[in-house]
Amino acid sequence: MIDIARFDFNLITTFLALWEERSVSKAARRLSLSQSAVSTALGRLRDATQDPLFVRTRDGMQPTQRAIAMAEPLQCGAGLIHKAFLAGAVFDPATSHQHFSIGMSDDFEVAGGPLIAQRLATQAPHISVTFRQANRHTVETLFETGEIDFAVVANPVLRSGLLQQDIGTSGYACLLDPEACGITLPLSLETYLALPHILVSYSGRKGIVDQVLKKMGHERRVQSALTHFSALPAFLIGTRAVATLPLHAARSLATISELTVCPAPVDLGRFSVAYLWQRTADNSWMRQIISEAFCEALSENVADT
Repeated sequence: MIDIARFDFNLITTFLALWEERSVSKAARRLSLSQSAVSTALGRLRDATQDPLFVRTRDGMQPTQRAIAMAEPLQCGAGLIHKAFLAGAVFDPATSHQHFSIGMSDDFEVAGGPLIAQRLATQAPHISVTFRQANRHTVETLFETGEIDFAVVANPVLRSGLLQQDIGTSGYACLLDPEACGITLPLSLETYLALPHILVSYSGRKGIVDQVLKKMGHERRVQSALTHFSALPAFLIGTRAVATLPLHAARSLATISELTVCPAPVDLGRFSVAYLWQRTADNSWMRQIISEAFCEALSENVADT
């Protein structure tokens, strides 16, 4: 067992340099150290873990399974330490090179992600952002592991240590190619049930449409089941099929395709949307960027389709 109180945390920097460079010489140049110093540090890491960690091959220093398992936790830990030292600095979006990670499902990514990116490009050209797949069931773990700084979720459940701010609400709509379907709008329930459906579901099986139709004594025929909304245009353009999805995503996908958005002929209700962040890691400017982007993405309602 390693005595963590005596552990040299400089070795973590060496480990991460080797992980990213896969070369002792390149890691040494990156750290402004000699190759012998990096080799010595690697030897100490091997003694501490009782594992080779990096094995020399024709393709460079390849990590062992132990090194692969260590890499992500150490990267997250290094990131948290970096944030801790930046916490007291004055944040200036115009000059900051900070990186943010935002968790959200891909319907929100399609609708709000580009709006966030556009605002950052204008107001903070050096700030970068990663969009991570997340939903209300996975955000807590992603926050705990330091993989995300903020999250946008539907119908959020407030967790310990997290704060939330409501952004608005959204509903559902249909997305289709009316000409390929051979129909005229508005879409009737009879026509809706007669069309093949493209299902998008986290589980890839059933969705809210199936639940509502079952209560009404109806059933739809699902032709294809997807797990990502962003794939829908490829499945719908020129195809006799319909998809039912959150309105904000339907509108965004329609703008980049020749597909049409129309109201669903069944009442699927509405749901709340909020963004979450940690009490201990906050950036009010970035929260404002997220809020403004999603207020715009959610601003239209079903009646306007």
